[in-house]
Amino acid sequence: MMKIAVFGASGYGGQVLMRLLLDHPQISQVMPVSSTSAGTPIDVRDSGLGPDPEGKLPDKRMLLNREEALSRKPDAVFSALPHGASAEFCAPFMDDSVVFDLSADFRLTDRDVHLKAYGTEAPLPEKRNGAVYGLAELYEDEIKASNLIAVPGCYPTCSLLPLVPLSRQGLIDGPVIINAVSGISGAGRSPKETSLYVERSENTVAYSPGTKHRHQPEMTQEIRKAGSDAALFFTPHLAPMRRGMASTIALPLTGNVKISEDRIYDILTEAYADKPFIGLRGRTIPSTRDVVGSNRCDIGWSVEDGIVYLFSVIDNLVKGASGQAVQDFNIRFGFPQTTGLSLRGEV
Repeated sequence: MMKIAVFGASGYGGQVLMRLLLDHPQISQVMPVSSTSAGTPIDVRDSGLGPDPEGKLPDKRMLLNREEALSRKPDAVFSALPHGASAEFCAPFMDDSVVFDLSADFRLTDRDVHLKAYGTEAPLPEKRNGAVYGLAELYEDEIKASNLIAVPGCYPTCSLLPLVPLSRQGLIDGPVIINAVSGISGAGRSPKETSLYVERSENTVAYSPGTKHRHQPEMTQEIRKAGSDAALFFTPHLAPMRRGMASTIALPLTGNVKISEDRIYDILTEAYADKPFIGLRGRTIPSTRDVVGSNRCDIGWSVEDGIVYLFSVIDNLVKGASGQAVQDFNIRFGFPQTTGLSLRGEV
């Protein structure tokens, strides 16, 4: 049985992590850690966490400080802290614990690209070469062998899962056009005027198009690794819903590239035949409500007038963040990937 520390336990991603880890049958201790609220009960920040019948939480359900967690020698730590803060907070644990970092601190391999995207130097350069990009369905072998896993962002997860298998087959020759929609929880729990109910209700808006969005270089990096030099055009949108994410991807067929819907089916089936969290829907366009509450990514597709359309949906807080981190944890420690994770969307 394993001991786990969670940094940023009171944010949206951290709250989902706490629920998943407390219900995980291979975990005996869950240590919520806070740099600002240590010594107070976690229920002050998360009143919906519920009972702890197996006694996995610290005495009196208290939030711990980093030094207290370090002294308890966790087997693994999950960091749901913001980029720029996460790596430094995790640093003292890296020699003895496996680190699952949900921030962007280790996702980008090129330090210059990181500096351009985030405006700060890439942290802990001496650790970066050992970090693995934790897109679970695509890098399972690498995750098994690493002690530092960079959990992907939600938009990249939703978009790369349908794209990478096609790229690996040399079928992406023209531009990649991604229009994606996220629920408001993707903006985090910190108070922002743009996240107020009166700003978001009955309102959908695009934001940070193209390279202005920090997930664009992350997606470009992975498409390049999969063998495509195609330009990637990305436009994210916020929708008036709490959770969920949908990507609609258009791939104009150029040059000698020929592809049919049956060929897409064959490629995705071969890539994901043994992947329990991928649902292939064929010509059916998946809906976010099908996957909210689950760790699934559902994918649909069609070919019309020389354009391949790919459709994918995830829960941005589960498969797009905390659920994928737990899936990576299961892979790294040899548990079945579905352990502690839901295959089924909410009704």
